[in-house]
Amino acid sequence: MSKQRLISSSVSILITICAVIYDWIFFVVIMGLTLGGLYEFFYMVKKKGIPIYSYVGIFIGILIPASIYSRFELTRNWELLFIVVGFLLILLLQFARKDNTNAIVGISTTLFGILYVSWFFSFLIKIRFLLPGSDGAASFAGIKLLGFLVLVTKAGDIGALVVGSRLGKHPLLPKVSPNKSVEGCLGSFVFSILAAVAGRNLLPAVMNFPVWQVALVGAFFGGVGQLGDLSESLIKRDCNVKDSGKLLPGMGGVLDIIDSLLFAAPAFYLYMSSALNAV
Repeated sequence: MSKQRLISSSVSILITICAVIYDWIFFVVIMGLTLGGLYEFFYMVKKKGIPIYSYVGIFIGILIPASIYSRFELTRNWELLFIVVGFLLILLLQFARKDNTNAIVGISTTLFGILYVSWFFSFLIKIRFLLPGSDGAASFAGIKLLGFLVLVTKAGDIGALVVGSRLGKHPLLPKVSPNKSVEGCLGSFVFSILAAVAGRNLLPAVMNFPVWQVALVGAFFGGVGQLGDLSESLIKRDCNVKDSGKLLPGMGGVLDIIDSLLFAAPAFYLYMSSALNAV
């Protein structure tokens, strides 16, 4: 590991721990990463010459986590209304354009960016407030749930890097990401499982999962995290860029940092919601 990557990793770990624990830091980090992720996504797409609506996409994308955090909703799943309003607004802007070349591609890509970055990432807020306290704020149980997910997914990222860089010989999906290996993939699974078992006490006591079930949970969400990583690699490959940005030297941009959480967060939220309702 390079010195730059080591420093960047240490800083990101410290910020992550503080964000998971402290409410106001959590909000600032979520909003900052959402904004940065949307900017990076639209910037990469613009390089392909697709006529997207980045400002509208960023504006709608920021409103989604802000509304969820403030628990502002007129109806259930209120955040979906922002996406519908964004779609209508983009259509109106498209009507005003003289050139309708690639209109469908531009509109679809803008909406995809909102869903992929903003909506998926905002499920971290829902996880934190899944078990609210008596005053409606995030409870310690909700904070622990968020910590469990971050621990499992990021342990998988570390496992893929450590094992892949040392033992990686067989390419996993060279057309998507030439640097990822089968060995790194297996290492990611092992690290996610170990992290899940080690963090077993972060799960609600009422669920009373046996160790083998916690291990399966770690393997599953570690795998979902890898899928998120590969998906971001596919986007970067299509846009012909190595890193989504340069936020953290040696690690890349915002999307390079949060990619494993983008798919794992909504999946974990749906799983935990169902599991808690079944208890």
